[in-house]
Amino acid sequence: MTQTPGAFADAREQFLALVDGVRPELHRYCARLTGSVIDGEDIVQETFAKAFYALSLSAEVPSLRPWLFRIAHNTALDFLKSHAKRFTDTYGDDDIGAEVFEDRADPAVVRAALARFVALPVRQRAAVILKDVLGHSLEETAETMGTTVLAVKAALVRGRGQLLAAEPDEATLAATMRTDLDRYASLFNARDWDGLRTLVSDDCRLDLVSKSQRRGKQVGMYFGRYEKEQVALRVVRLEGRLGFAAYIAGAEKPAYFILLGFEDGRVKDIRDFRYVSYIAAEAEYEVL
Repeated sequence: MTQTPGAFADAREQFLALVDGVRPELHRYCARLTGSVIDGEDIVQETFAKAFYALSLSAEVPSLRPWLFRIAHNTALDFLKSHAKRFTDTYGDDDIGAEVFEDRADPAVVRAALARFVALPVRQRAAVILKDVLGHSLEETAETMGTTVLAVKAALVRGRGQLLAAEPDEATLAATMRTDLDRYASLFNARDWDGLRTLVSDDCRLDLVSKSQRRGKQVGMYFGRYEKEQVALRVVRLEGRLGFAAYIAGAEKPAYFILLGFEDGRVKDIRDFRYVSYIAAEAEYEVL
């Protein structure tokens, strides 16, 4: 029997509620595997889309957490392969170094910057994130990666060493982008909503990440909610790109981030991460 749109929407909401508890942990994994909290969130959303479709064809619900991690791992690998500069791997030496494996991670590994993880070969990267950052067992890590415990131990030995020695690259910031962002923030913080609507292009695309998408004239309604809230924007460097940190009145730390794209001085794209606020806990940013 064909499922009605209402029934489909209800099923999707039930699924999202079911996986909500594991979502932040999935994001921590995907963000470090790709080197980006933004790309990591895209992969989490794609993971859920794949999982929801697979469940619709299955008579039984699998063990949720390991199943989602396997889907996320494979989805992230596909993403990295499509961005070849971020996908590197080594073969033929899976047992090298396993004999000197230590089960306890160096705290410096756990605190390492996202940019450092992406410098590792992808299997070392995955092993270190799953075992050391997320605290998965060797067996769980091997299951997610589709490999052996011995291979995981070897990847951890090499990955930990390289991670502690790596140095992140410095990003180059565009002066024109900073000027455009400063103008937008000035209008936003002055609560000049009409001025902001004028700044938005007629074919602007809005992505309220994990919530909804709009385009064109409908984007103007986006500011309606902000008219009722006390939120301030500050320009930040977020993973080598410029964007905004959104601060709730009285808060010292950002609640979430917003990324904009400009064309000829007008806003072409808005990605607002207010509905996936856990990104703020993972992101590396610098207030400018």
